[in-house]
Amino acid sequence: MEGKEDLKLLGMVVSPFAIRVRLALSMKGVSYEYIQEDLSNKSDLLLSSNPVHKKVPVLIHNGKPVCESQVIVQYVDELFAGPAILPTDPYERATARFWAAFVDEKLHPAWTGIVREAKTEDERAEKVKETHAAIMQMEEAFAKVSEGKAFFGGDSIGYLDIVLGCCLFWFEAFRRIFGIEIISSSEAPLLAAWAERFGETAEAKKVVPEVDRAVQYVAAAAAAAAAAAK
Repeated sequence: MEGKEDLKLLGMVVSPFAIRVRLALSMKGVSYEYIQEDLSNKSDLLLSSNPVHKKVPVLIHNGKPVCESQVIVQYVDELFAGPAILPTDPYERATARFWAAFVDEKLHPAWTGIVREAKTEDERAEKVKETHAAIMQMEEAFAKVSEGKAFFGGDSIGYLDIVLGCCLFWFEAFRRIFGIEIISSSEAPLLAAWAERFGETAEAKKVVPEVDRAVQYVAAAAAAAAAAAK
């Protein structure tokens, strides 16, 4: 089926959710047109393709849009031949989906809330605490799901690796900008070692941006907010 499909991906360089989809497409070896979106000036294509959330990523397949990163990754896995992204065993697949939902519903709001929601030092400390609590649950999940292998997906990356791995460059950006270590090797040694291995995979090296891009994005956003407040 590869090579016969018209695929466009609407994304943003520093969006972990767009990177999630790019990782999946990279795993499958699929060619696609990448279209960079400016979320401060959203294109008509984005607004018409995702009228509900008006967010990236959106995968447009033969003119038909597919929205929401986890949905897109599963769609890509079902559509294209190549290495399986989701586990083939039904129980393992359900487990991967459960923890993927945990990443997006619990971990993501916690770590992004450190900057987006916390207004005081106490509020920031509470969000950091929530983040570390979620990371410790992922540490336990990795011990169970990986069964002693290198990745959540076994000997190579899979669905849950992609879902969490797309955030790792942002975790490093937070360490550089705010001095906050999200995955600590002393507290979450299994996850810390996994993160290093994930970063060395061919898929990650191909699509995950340099940490400096996230640092620059935060600096630009802070400057714009300061200018608007004057």
